[in-house]
Amino acid sequence: MAYKEWGDPRNPKVLVCVHGVTRVSDDFDALAAALEQDYRVICPDVVGRGRSSWLELPQSYQIPQYVSDMVTLLARVDATTVDWMGTSMGGLIGIGLAAMKDSPIRRLLLNDVGPTLNFEALQRIAEYIDQDVRFETFAEAVKFIREISFSFGPHTDAQWEKLARDVLKQDENGHWKRHYDLKLAIPVKATTQEVAAAGQAMLWAMYDAIRCETLVVRGAESDLLSAETVQAMSQRGPRARSVEIAGVGHAPTFVSPEQIKIAQNFFLA
Repeated sequence: MAYKEWGDPRNPKVLVCVHGVTRVSDDFDALAAALEQDYRVICPDVVGRGRSSWLELPQSYQIPQYVSDMVTLLARVDATTVDWMGTSMGGLIGIGLAAMKDSPIRRLLLNDVGPTLNFEALQRIAEYIDQDVRFETFAEAVKFIREISFSFGPHTDAQWEKLARDVLKQDENGHWKRHYDLKLAIPVKATTQEVAAAGQAMLWAMYDAIRCETLVVRGAESDLLSAETVQAMSQRGPRARSVEIAGVGHAPTFVSPEQIKIAQNFFLA
């Protein structure tokens, strides 16, 4: 598992930032640059994405595997306590780690994710993540990323180009394609409503076991995380505080100064 590192490697204050299902470590470049004076920032490419290796068994592309990988990562970087920033899938991994007895997580920021996830939104995501799309020009590729990521909210042209370049790479013919194993969609597509309901019950049990300070950030137009779920999260388990970002769906990217400030205020409080 590859990871990017920012800040002083001797700094005992460690922040781990973990991306969503089809994204990569580069998503956190702007946030890491803003926090590297205060933290040693670790941003992994979850297995199957970006610079990391792919799994031989696609069925293993699931949260328990990712949690196990992160335990190994924390040992590798010699971190005994960490703060955690998790977007979507990265937040679910954080819930799994934070629920452990004697968890190393001190503060947990869950970016547009919680124990209850809208099943229709999960199906929407599953529909596009295994499409083997290829583009002759980078401009065409950026247009595609903008279309499938419209829920990220307003961004500048330069920001969209970076968001696209981070998750795309060129093949042997110079065409732009996705920078992840398309087979990671297999367990996502195999999720039925019954399986999702069982997973939800398990996630709530883990959430209720969390004792660290927790902040939930929700895109006000998110179709994955409902306001009702955020309300429940404020009353159970760690009794999370919450922030809602107007004009954004799933999920806030934390590249704008306003969104980065939310993370700074929480982690540096």
